[in-house]
Amino acid sequence: MIKFIDSFMGVVAKSIGLPTDPLKLFLTFLLSYPFCAVLKRLPDSQPIYKQLFCLSVSLFYLLGVFSLWDGLRTLLISTLGTYAIAKYVKSPLMPWIVFVFVMGHLTVKHVERYFNPLWDSEVDITGAQMVLVMKLSAFGWNVHDGRRPPAELSPIQKDRALTTLPPIVDYLTYVFYFPSLLIGPSFDYAEFRRWLDFSMFDSESTAQQPMNGKGRKVRKRKIPRSGRVAARKALEGVFWIGLWVGLGTIFSSKYILSDEFRGRSFLFRVLYLWPLGFSYRVKYYGAWSLTEGACILSGLGYNGIDPATNKRKWDRVKNIDAYRFETGQNTYTLLETWNMNTNKWLKTYVYLRVTPKGKKPGFNSTLITFLTSAFWHGVSPGYYLTFVTGAFMQSSGRAARRYIRPLFLTPDLSQAGPYKAYYDVLTYVGTQLTMAYAVQPFVLLTFSDSMKAWRAVYFYIHIILFTMTAIFSTKSVTKKIELMLAARTKTASKLEQLRFEIEKARAKRAPSELVGREVEEVHEPSLGIPDNSIEESVEAIQMDLAELKSDLEQFKRRTMKAPGEGDARPRISKREV
Repeated sequence: MIKFIDSFMGVVAKSIGLPTDPLKLFLTFLLSYPFCAVLKRLPDSQPIYKQLFCLSVSLFYLLGVFSLWDGLRTLLISTLGTYAIAKYVKSPLMPWIVFVFVMGHLTVKHVERYFNPLWDSEVDITGAQMVLVMKLSAFGWNVHDGRRPPAELSPIQKDRALTTLPPIVDYLTYVFYFPSLLIGPSFDYAEFRRWLDFSMFDSESTAQQPMNGKGRKVRKRKIPRSGRVAARKALEGVFWIGLWVGLGTIFSSKYILSDEFRGRSFLFRVLYLWPLGFSYRVKYYGAWSLTEGACILSGLGYNGIDPATNKRKWDRVKNIDAYRFETGQNTYTLLETWNMNTNKWLKTYVYLRVTPKGKKPGFNSTLITFLTSAFWHGVSPGYYLTFVTGAFMQSSGRAARRYIRPLFLTPDLSQAGPYKAYYDVLTYVGTQLTMAYAVQPFVLLTFSDSMKAWRAVYFYIHIILFTMTAIFSTKSVTKKIELMLAARTKTASKLEQLRFEIEKARAKRAPSELVGREVEEVHEPSLGIPDNSIEESVEAIQMDLAELKSDLEQFKRRTMKAPGEGDARPRISKREV
């Protein structure tokens, strides 16, 4: 460790009342911005300069700031071991061997930390090693996919497949890319390679290039300008970190374990977990926003041109969507917007890979994925309690969306019904309360503290989840719901067909037929969407169906009179009706 850095950060930490290591971590996030500004300006024609610069800054963070000599050795063991396996093992089992190797190595560190815990505020190498597990296991699959016939690959697998093993220097730069070294975000090697050789920016057209003094379009650098976008991300990150510090003085995980908390009303205890869970998240919002901004400044966050706006997109390594998470109405949205790159890794390299070929992912795939996520986080019981609960949350949420949500839509499922707003509010509150309940063990970690926290609210979320699982696992119940929904949809379709036939018959009637009667307005067919006035219950729809059938028969009798009976209107065939 560089002494003056340690001394300076110690003084600053003491003056503001924060631990030294988190402050150092925050410092590395901020230092990445000027370092990325330099990285971006190194000669495009000499990628070796960028590679050496990335490796040097990473060594400065690991050794100069945190003095993680053992940590550097740990990262090198996983890194070089993975490269050797990918190079010399030609078996289809190669990616699984890589996965077991890097995950096993991480687990050794997790077990070591479990029995020799650090202070809560102390930074060790396991965070960087967790990021490395994602990168290296994905690398193993990418090399494996490069050896498979292209016809067997999905579009994403084709895009990330590596047909040749990259040079060792390129590979090491990918591993030790300093803006995402300590906490992510993670990304695949193919994306990094396109950044390094600038093929990522081929979509740039002359429309986005700056003008020179002669009015010609010129390109000073192959990497587009991204300073403003990166600055906004940096300010966003600083805001979240400040909010985290402030909320930490109001909400505390220790309080929910106290006798005072258990003495509060049940409603207070349930609702208290909601802002407490939010106070846990804002720390991650801040850290991920800062590292994403640094990646954007270096150019790696570039994601092409938005065809709708013709503007650049910088969301390639986006790791969090705080707004969508905090307003999410279902577990799926929360999972898609939280730690997004980790979820992409879990989905692409675990969830879909453990699913047997030709079959759809089911509950087993979901459970394996959640257990992998828990295992990846550590060996503390709290992780497993949270992620196993999460598996039931996702399964129950999927069932609710399939069997309950359609009841709040129009019969053809194309529009919201009159009570859909109530459903939205209920699912929003329910999802957020469920998440707030489920994450407590993730922070408390020990089994006893986790049970104590859940016991304080009588395990109410587990009771709801298990009840929903039992109900929607009963075939007789789901069959009845499916038949009811099918009847609603089928009836709605019949109503629309009859309405169209009546309107068609009316259009063929002579004007003289309408003399003395109020002319009824004729509407155009509604593209399969029933009018809002139609009742949504099956009984009411069936009544409407009977009335419309009667009207149709009456129209048919009146329009099919023989010539000479009444007026001289020609006969209308059944086909015309």
